[in-house]
Amino acid sequence: MLGENHGLVYDFPEFKDKISELKSSDANFNAQAKEYHSLDHEIRGLENNNVPTDDLTFMQLKTRRAQLKDEIYKVLTK
Repeated sequence: MLGENHGLVYDFPEFKDKISELKSSDANFNAQAKEYHSLDHEIRGLENNNVPTDDLTFMQLKTRRAQLKDEIYKVLTK
């Protein structure tokens, strides 16, 4: 769905406390969460504002967001 918020606490509400804890205690997790948030914000901005973007660039952004989400999920479920 276009413009949908994929913030970590929306996609992983059951891990809300763990996300908060890891952001403050794990520098690598915090960096991944920041990059994920930045990508999600950029993607939603492009979608919501109908900004002309070539398909390759848009797919690269979405692919990287998906990769980060998978990496973050692995950490959350350890």
